Amino acid sequence: MATPLSFMSLFFLLLLPSFISSSPLQDPELVVLEVQKSINSSRRNLGSLSCVTGNPIDDCWRCDPNWEKNRKHLADCAIGFGKQAIGGRDGKIYVVTDPSDDPVSPKPGTLRHGAIQGEPLWIIFSRDMVIKLKEELMMNSFKTIDGREGLMQRMPRCRHGYFHVVNNDYTWWGSYAIGGSAAPTIISEGNRFFAPDNKTFKEVTKREHTPQRIWKNWNWRSSGDLMLNGAFFTPSGAGASSSYARASSLAAKPSYLISSITASAGSLNCKKGSLC
Repeated sequence: MATPLSFMSLFFLLLLPSFISSSPLQDPELVVLEVQKSINSSRRNLGSLSCVTGNPIDDCWRCDPNWEKNRKHLADCAIGFGKQAIGGRDGKIYVVTDPSDDPVSPKPGTLRHGAIQGEPLWIIFSRDMVIKLKEELMMNSFKTIDGREGLMQRMPRCRHGYFHVVNNDYTWWGSYAIGGSAAPTIISEGNRFFAPDNKTFKEVTKREHTPQRIWKNWNWRSSGDLMLNGAFFTPSGAGASSSYARASSLAAKPSYLISSITASAGSLNCKKGSLC
């Protein structure tokens, strides 16, 4: 099981295919500048309240004691290329009450049933539960899976623009830890990657739906990452320093400090009626 932590989680809501806006592609450099400004603004408030994390998406909602009643406000917290994405914001609340899974005939109340509906839905869970999917979960557009009480998420996929994957702890991922499409620039720095035992999934990286003759020109680089249990990163591109400079968001700590950096990371222990 993989647990993406720290700044990579910043992009999760922005990158799921079903959340992507159909608006014209923005200038990548302007988007990166906007993201950096948001991050710097959140960092300036660190220490002011226990709910402030330095992550602008989390800081947008975690200091609201009524977050459970205002769940859809999270859709307005997005930054980056997915800023205009609305997910299931304009739909009804769908509550997952049944942890079972039937890929052929999904029952109402299950996660799969909600995910395949044609209407916009904001999907939440009635309680903590373990859902063992029997097949890949296919989602229709305009869906938000709101698991702020302990959902384990799939790995984000980087699309357009620049990404700095820094000081995360990736353990036992599925098919990949860092995925990408549409020629993103990615610098992975100071992360710890502990690969699953399955020899098929030792590779950290995955280029989605793109032949090697094309992705070999994408700028992907690993610097100071710790590779364990056979994990390996496949670099690509010419490695122009200017491209990676745009992707950099903060100074990375050494990968041997990951245990202490991520000691308090993981699923949130949020309680209704209080700051998260």
